[in-house]
Amino acid sequence: MLYAFPDKSSEIYKVSHEKNALILKAQKGLTRLSVSDENCIRVTYTQKESFSERQKPGICRGDAPAAFRYEETDTQVLLWTNRLKVVVEKSTGSIRFYDPDGKLLLQERETASKTLEEYQTYELAGDGQIVTEKIQTADGVKEVVRDALRIPGKKMYHTRWHPKWQDGEALYGLGQHEEGIGNLRGHMVYVHQANRKIAIPMLVSSLGYGILMNTDSPMIFCDNEFGTYLYTESDEELDYYFMYGGNMDGVVRAYRKLTGKAAMLPKWAFGYLQSQERYESAEELIRIADAYRSRGIGVDALVLDWCSWEDGMWGQKSFDPGRFPDPAKMMEALHDKEIHLMMSVWPNMDEKCENYRQMQQNGMILPGSPIYNALSEQGRKLYWEQAQNGIFQYGVDGWWCDSSEPVTPEWSHVERVEPSVMFAEYCRDTANLLPAGEGNAYALYHAQALYEGQRSSGLFPEKRVVNLTRSAWTGQQRYGAILWSGDVDASWDTLRRQVAAGLHFCASGLPYWTTDIGAFFVKTSAFWYWKGQYQETTADLGYRELFTRWYQWGAFLPVFRGHGTDCRRELWLFGDEKSAAKEDHMFYDAILAANRLRYRLMPYIYSAAGKVWLEDAGMMRHLAFDFPEDETAREIFDQYLFGESLMVCPVTGAMYFGPASTPIPSESKTRRVYLPAGSGWYDARTGVFYEGGQWIEADAAIQSIPVFVKEGSIIPVTESSDRVQPREALSFMVYGTADAEYTLYRDAGDGYAYETGDYEYLHFTWDSASKCLTDDAGVRYPVRVNAALYADWCVGKEEDKRSCE
Repeated sequence: MLYAFPDKSSEIYKVSHEKNALILKAQKGLTRLSVSDENCIRVTYTQKESFSERQKPGICRGDAPAAFRYEETDTQVLLWTNRLKVVVEKSTGSIRFYDPDGKLLLQERETASKTLEEYQTYELAGDGQIVTEKIQTADGVKEVVRDALRIPGKKMYHTRWHPKWQDGEALYGLGQHEEGIGNLRGHMVYVHQANRKIAIPMLVSSLGYGILMNTDSPMIFCDNEFGTYLYTESDEELDYYFMYGGNMDGVVRAYRKLTGKAAMLPKWAFGYLQSQERYESAEELIRIADAYRSRGIGVDALVLDWCSWEDGMWGQKSFDPGRFPDPAKMMEALHDKEIHLMMSVWPNMDEKCENYRQMQQNGMILPGSPIYNALSEQGRKLYWEQAQNGIFQYGVDGWWCDSSEPVTPEWSHVERVEPSVMFAEYCRDTANLLPAGEGNAYALYHAQALYEGQRSSGLFPEKRVVNLTRSAWTGQQRYGAILWSGDVDASWDTLRRQVAAGLHFCASGLPYWTTDIGAFFVKTSAFWYWKGQYQETTADLGYRELFTRWYQWGAFLPVFRGHGTDCRRELWLFGDEKSAAKEDHMFYDAILAANRLRYRLMPYIYSAAGKVWLEDAGMMRHLAFDFPEDETAREIFDQYLFGESLMVCPVTGAMYFGPASTPIPSESKTRRVYLPAGSGWYDARTGVFYEGGQWIEADAAIQSIPVFVKEGSIIPVTESSDRVQPREALSFMVYGTADAEYTLYRDAGDGYAYETGDYEYLHFTWDSASKCLTDDAGVRYPVRVNAALYADWCVGKEEDKRSCE
């Protein structure tokens, strides 16, 4: 018969106190409990003789000494901080976490809760022994390793951690998921970078705690018939942070305490950003800027997509002199119109271009690829030097770091492959390029290159770094990063899934997220990813309706940006400005109303952004952040809070037209909305009050999407404008019958003086008895009480009136 080999024992036989940690020794391995602070415990497990000394790049705060006490009994090791109690069962090494009142928050599986499987890594032997193939995709030309000699690298672990979630507990985060899943419970999620996928190793629980896996590796979250675990593909040890926040906002604060504050974006970045694939010349950019200004439509930046370089010089960080003969003059013309320019830069470079040759001569090209080595400080400095000399010196205002994964093997297939295959191929391709264990971290280093380069350059110190990018990792919020959801296709199902994708991403600790309004792909092609449903694009009333609803939703996102291919995206193309026919102007009118709405709300929006930096708050908030006790709210993924007061309810289904302008005559013009318990709600369209804890049918005619104001809110507003103003005239909307308070953030709108205290944090008080709203100096401000916000947003030009009826 076969012999059952016994496993090594996990029983803890020795406990030692070293600095701010307890070391628990068992035959099977070492466990370390490090007290990062009173809310945060780091758990590390290894089967080696000692722990790794490597500091992960996403963590910017070390394990500083923190007060704790511990006790060892015959059966348990107990550790206390002022905010946590941790219990370790000596017989198994499994851990439980409790809040200050003794309530169980999380426990590991009773046995074998932490497992490691050692494996041998391999590295590419050298460029001379690597066979690659160039593949054309809609994402540019990709170079793929087809054959290579590989040599053994260091040994690493596949790690697996087995928690036990509680009944009724909801989980959020782990980045952005294209599938549009809700509560992560019951799902398997592959946490790796892709064109339409963003990986962040951060989980937030409705019970008010979070888990940050301290890894740079691709990973898997599993909570289904295959078990409950978090798996990392390649690590030196199993390593995670348990963060207790008391609530979900507290978890995000704990995450940013570990990984860095979110840098303030320039104020203009919260206005409308007009992009498309692609603007091709300086003349075209200036013409589009003039067209926006002459129409009085709000816009604060134009975005210059790929191919600003000379033909055939992919990734060269410079302007094609034929199409952009005088970049400084172009920038002066745009800035005279108070329009900024964001410009696309890529990590990969064609072998023929000068930027590539410089990188290659300095040994800064990753093996088997044309991608620069962002993991090297030398590579990052050289990349910035190229960007500064070729682009930034002319006064360009923002960066668009496209394709920052930096590999997307899923786009080389004819059919969409299964998630497990995507994961395996991503692990394979990043293992060819990057050091073992760093497969998910490239985008973090790439963002660091631009942020640190710009801030240290001495050029244009009044400009804050703003970086629109497609991939992210732990801590990237400190580098001025905005994330967007990748190259999605145009359908109502895509729009619905995008809402959930954004909510999970923002729950992962990074605050700034957006989407290609109207979707990147509008038509249908032979590629699996290019499956839009509107061959006639802007001539199709069905697409106009979809774009309008996407745009109305986009007005309530942290960053407001239109982009895509297959058709131009300037707003006046979504209606006939001269036609009197209803179908020719109904969508365009609604788009313009949403545009003015965004600028009307700018004091509220920028104040919410200030609280992101100052208080580690969030702008796009799942309802569970504010209503964790409401079981219904915990499961909703098509409504959310924008800032602290506005509940946004996007319309994600057609009501007027299908594809090919097919009328939908009988479709209801309402959508079902849940009003969370624990607050009353005012309909922003009518001012009508509703009690919380109920479902209603909300008016959702094309003029607007349903928005509800939380009772007790004060909303600062200003006059609508066609651009962001450095300092607006303020008035306020008050909702409720009781006294209320609000704090408004203001600063210069650009530059970094806010870091040294050059900002205002103004406190306002509403006295319901006297009907007066005052600041701390006693100055009174204009106010409207329980009024219809939408009607107020539409006040202005004569042509707006039909959008407010």
